Amino acid sequence: MVFATTAPVLAANDDRMVRNFLLDNGMEVVVIPDHRAPIVTHMVWYKVGSADEPPGKSGIAHFFEHLMFKATANHGAGELNRAVSEIGGSHNAFTSYDYTAFYETVAPSALEQMMGFEADRMRNLSLTDDDIKTERDVILEERRSRIDNDPRAVLDEAVDATLWQNQPYRIPVIGWMQEMEKLNRTDAVAFYNKYYNPNNAVLVVAGDVAPETVKALAEKTYGKLPRGPELLPRVRPVEPEQNTRRTVTLTDARVSVPNFSTHWVVPSYRTAERGEAEALDLLAEILGGGSRSRLYQQLVVKLGIAAEAGAWFQGTMLDATNFTVYGAPRGDAKLADLEAAVDAEVARIAKDGVTNDELDKAKDRHVRSVIFARDNQDELASMYGSTLATGGTANDVEEWQDRIREVTPDHVKAVAARYLGSDHSTTGYLLPKTEN
Repeated sequence: MVFATTAPVLAANDDRMVRNFLLDNGMEVVVIPDHRAPIVTHMVWYKVGSADEPPGKSGIAHFFEHLMFKATANHGAGELNRAVSEIGGSHNAFTSYDYTAFYETVAPSALEQMMGFEADRMRNLSLTDDDIKTERDVILEERRSRIDNDPRAVLDEAVDATLWQNQPYRIPVIGWMQEMEKLNRTDAVAFYNKYYNPNNAVLVVAGDVAPETVKALAEKTYGKLPRGPELLPRVRPVEPEQNTRRTVTLTDARVSVPNFSTHWVVPSYRTAERGEAEALDLLAEILGGGSRSRLYQQLVVKLGIAAEAGAWFQGTMLDATNFTVYGAPRGDAKLADLEAAVDAEVARIAKDGVTNDELDKAKDRHVRSVIFARDNQDELASMYGSTLATGGTANDVEEWQDRIREVTPDHVKAVAARYLGSDHSTTGYLLPKTEN
């Protein structure tokens, strides 16, 4: 194994350089030294998410996240929970479209123990039929409480299923109820054996540790695991050309204030042409990234017709992603008037662009927000983990700030004009139920 070194994360000192290397079994390891506090965040990212599920098995990725906390050949169920609690640490897991991650935040002295637990359940999980039934009931109840009982979540699912015509991103991460009910032990074991292997995982360790120490511990724990089967490239159905405007409306008695959101399919950092994703990032910042954004200043502060208005762009996706604007009216303002005002701001950037001063301030705000996020060890580790799990590299994380600085007003205008046309958007409306 040979260390690879990227640019510094926090300072120019060599002991704060990010290091990454491969174990002999193909597991990638990233070490992010941060000696400001005696804690360490240990994360394992698997390159599999809900968008990788077999047809008809929606929810299996999230289901398996739950099953990973069951007993192994070497540890009883709940033993990891107790070990973390006893030392005052924290741990959790999450599933997204493109990855599943497990993490612990503990004292550096417990790092080897956490590595041992994660390496053990990577290959030695022991699943019983009772485990399957218990956790299946848990995820079904989770769907009822988080999705079915929340009008906003119900609408979001319908919007995603309408926006994405071919991509598996149209299927909810938690799964469709009728398919979740049929998940079984055979499905779970097949999923485990295919994806939960060291050569399909990324280990990220951030905190008060030395790269050489992490390297030795990784070899001692994860390095003993056999390499799993070689997986085919993650090639998914390609989204067809977006050429229609679609709307989705949900009326519900539990809604008190109407709101809307409009979405466009746009490229992610992985799929975009050079500079486009950075321009989309800054477009979201300028248009609706906070209290200094155009939407907030024009609609909330100046006109007073919006209780909220904003925009966001999720760039770290394996395939294409979406760009979103949203708003909710204030007082007696009409939702249609607010939507028209938001559309006008989008069209204005596509037609007239942005100023150099406006762009420079947006760059400063955006870069500063990422620098502040890096003060949080979990956020810092997640930047690397999510990037590497979706086909990027540690250098992509380090070079992001320079690429952001290279964006020009013409770049921002170009992506707004190219991708945010009203004739190929999907808009969701959440409305109160009125008496006839």
